[in-house]
Amino acid sequence: MNNTSHSGSLPKFPESMWSHTSSRPSFSTLNEDIQCDVAVIGGGITGILTAYVLLEAGRKVAIIDAGQILQSTTSFTTAKITSQHGLIYSKLLSHFGKEAARLYYEANEEAIRFIADTILKHNIECQFQREDAYLYADSEEQLEQLKQEWEAYRQLDLPGEWVDDLLIQVESKGAIVLRNQARFHPLQYLTALTSSIVEKGGRFYEHTTLEDYAEEQDDGNLILKTADGHKITCQHAVSASHFPFFDGGGLYFTRLHAERSYAIAIKPQKPYPGGMYINCGEPKRSIRSAMLDGSEVLIVGGESHRTGKNDCTIERYEKLEQFARETYGIEQIPYRWSTQDLITIDEVPYIGQVTSRHPRIYVATGFAKWGMTTSAVSAVLIADLITGQENRYTELFTPSRFKINPSLKNLTVQNAEVAKELISGKIEAVHLKVEDLRTDQGSVVKYRGKRAGAYKDSTGVVHLVDTTCSHMGCELNWNEAERSWDCPCHGSRFNYQGAVIEGPATEDLTRLNPHYGAEK
Repeated sequence: MNNTSHSGSLPKFPESMWSHTSSRPSFSTLNEDIQCDVAVIGGGITGILTAYVLLEAGRKVAIIDAGQILQSTTSFTTAKITSQHGLIYSKLLSHFGKEAARLYYEANEEAIRFIADTILKHNIECQFQREDAYLYADSEEQLEQLKQEWEAYRQLDLPGEWVDDLLIQVESKGAIVLRNQARFHPLQYLTALTSSIVEKGGRFYEHTTLEDYAEEQDDGNLILKTADGHKITCQHAVSASHFPFFDGGGLYFTRLHAERSYAIAIKPQKPYPGGMYINCGEPKRSIRSAMLDGSEVLIVGGESHRTGKNDCTIERYEKLEQFARETYGIEQIPYRWSTQDLITIDEVPYIGQVTSRHPRIYVATGFAKWGMTTSAVSAVLIADLITGQENRYTELFTPSRFKINPSLKNLTVQNAEVAKELISGKIEAVHLKVEDLRTDQGSVVKYRGKRAGAYKDSTGVVHLVDTTCSHMGCELNWNEAERSWDCPCHGSRFNYQGAVIEGPATEDLTRLNPHYGAEK
C-alpha cells in the first residue's frame, strides 16, 4: 500500500508516525488459567507504567490487552509531557478550590519528573527533550479567557510567565509560558520499559478480551474471566484500558464522553524556533517538533469533535494542512493520524477504586487529551493504593467524587445528547443504495428496506454491517477519514468489517451478506 504524500499533499491512509518509527514486541494470547498479585488490563502507557511501578514494589503482575500492546490511544498522541492542560487551572480554582488546583499542578509536575527519571535510569533513547510550553490566545475572546487563566496561575503561585509575543508565526494576543516541560517518542520509551517489565517477571498477554465480570471470593481474591473461558485469579485488578473493562454497574459510560482529534506530521519549509504551543480556544491548534530520519518535522494537531458526529472527517485533516501551510509551509506530509480521548464531566481524570463496592478494582480513565502525565500520575497513585501507601492526590482524583458545578450541568447535557442520538438515528431517512457507492466509499445505506452500513473496498467488494451499536443500541455513523463506524452516544468504534476498535462496546457488529459484490 503506497501511503506516501507528494508535493505536500495528505497521505491517502492514516498512519501514526510513532508506530511506523518503532518496533514493538509481540506476545501470545492467554490460553490457560493464571494467578498473579495484580492483573493490569490494558497495554498502553497507563498499563505499562502501572505494571512497572508495581513490579518495582515487588508485586507479581500480568498485563492483558484485547489487541496488541501500544497499538491504541498511546500510539496516536502528540506526546507532550506537560502540566499545562489548556485552561484547566481557572476551572479547578472555581470548582475544586485552591488546594485541589495546586495539587493538580504538583501531581503532573511529579509525573514529568517520574518519566524523566525512568528514562535516565534505563538509559532510554526516545527523543526526550525539555521544552517550554505556551498557551496562547489567537482572538480577543480567547484573550479574556487567557487572562482568567493567568489570574489562576497568580493565585496558585504557579511558575508561569506572561508573554505578549510568540516566536512562531501564528496570530497571538498573548500567552502563558510554563518552562521546563518536555516531549518524547512515546513508543520508544514504552518499548524499553516493556523489556524491563519482562526482565522483572511481568507477563504480557495480547488478543485476550475480558468479560465485564469480576467475582470477589471469600479469601479476598478476584476472579476475572476471558472471553475464551480462562480465569485470572488476582488480589487486585487495574482497568487501564481507556474505557474501563469493568464499569461497576454502568457508572462510567454516563460520566464520560468521547472526542476525536487529529494530527499531521509535516516537513516544514521554514525554520522552527522550538517550544510547544496550543491555543486556548476553538478550533484547537497544537504544534510541537520531532525528529524523523534525521530531519525536523512539526506535529500539528487539533480539530476535535465528539465521536460519531456525522461530518466530513477528512476535512479536519485538510484544515490542519491549511494552517500548517500558512504558518510554516509544507515540503511533505509523511503521516496523518487521529485519536480518541475520554473526558469526565468535571474534566479531571478518574483514578482510584472503580466503586466503593469493589475496593480491589481500580480504574484510570478520562485523561482529556493529556495522557502522558496523567498516566504517570495514575501509575503511582494506584500502586500506592494497592501497596497501602499514603498518596496526597487520592481525594482529588477519586472516581466517587461529584462536584455539583459543573458536573450536574454536564451530566444533564451529556445524557440529553445520548437520548437525542438514540432517537434521531432510528428515524433518520436513508436514500443511498449499495449500488450507488463508489470505490473506497462508505456510507449509511438502505439495504433490504432497512438502515445498514456499507463500505466498498478497492476490489469492489462491499462490506455490509448492521449499524446498531452493540453497546446500547445507538445508530453508528461513518467516519470517512478513518474508514470506521463510530458511535455518537458513548464513543464505541468498529472497523468497516464490524470488528470492535474502541469500547465500551465489546461485541462486534452483525455482518450482513459478507460476500456482497464479490466476484463469483
